[in-house]
Amino acid sequence: MEATLDLDLLKTFIAIVETGSFAGAAEEVGRTQSAVSMQMKRLEDLVGRPLFVRDGRKNMVTRDGEQLLDYARRIIRLSAEALTAISQPELQGIVRLGTPDDYADCLLPEILARFSRTHPLVQVEVECQASGQLTQNTMSGRLDMSIITCQPNSFAGEVLRSEPLVWATSARHDVHHQKVVPLAVSTPNCSWRQMATDALSDWHRPYRIAYASSNSVAISAAVTSGLAVAAIPEFLVRPGMRVLTEADGFPRLGEFQIALVRAPGMQGGPQLALAEHVTESLSRTRTGPALIAAE
Repeated sequence: MEATLDLDLLKTFIAIVETGSFAGAAEEVGRTQSAVSMQMKRLEDLVGRPLFVRDGRKNMVTRDGEQLLDYARRIIRLSAEALTAISQPELQGIVRLGTPDDYADCLLPEILARFSRTHPLVQVEVECQASGQLTQNTMSGRLDMSIITCQPNSFAGEVLRSEPLVWATSARHDVHHQKVVPLAVSTPNCSWRQMATDALSDWHRPYRIAYASSNSVAISAAVTSGLAVAAIPEFLVRPGMRVLTEADGFPRLGEFQIALVRAPGMQGGPQLALAEHVTESLSRTRTGPALIAAE
């Protein structure tokens, strides 16, 4: 009989990786630490490969373990989607979702594709604007919800994840060596713009605004063509760019947050279903390279 992967084993495996320890996973899955160890022994026997290797007091994931992790997450996600699609009544309606344009490019495609598979009759209308405008339009009810960018401790809503902001310059030019740094930035209320200018000011590093645009493609073009430096999320660094560090004369920028704003009074229906789907996806899904600049 052909071997199959047990969902409970995969859930425990994922919990170990995400919590960083067998003890943390045991608490999360509601088992004893010895039971968790036995589960991983069964999983390793099943796949025929070691999934963890000891590094001092830590259990590090092996290369085979990293490969299995990707499959495990997809299997668990598909299992949940299947149960949702079959057990829950089909929702219908329109949901108005706001997002900065770069998130629409790098975050939404997979999220909306999975939501469509479980709720095929829900129509999602996406509107791209700056985070400040998105927040206003959501709180006024013009949008049902919005994914926005904000600085740490500046937003009291539902923070979904934190991401590092980095300096990006062209990999083929040396514009960052200029005495007065030319910056490519978004609109004045952009969190990334504020973090960049504050950091340079604190370092007493002269700068000038060379390019300003709310369009991510325009800022990306300014960076890759060697016309300016920009502060962007690490996961948005694309081919043709390189990251600048303190060794290059640029201060650390810290982290920003991605948050979800919901319209007042949201209770149920397709709006709540999408909000829960976005929250779950952005809280756990790893982001990857895409475009540049946001609000």
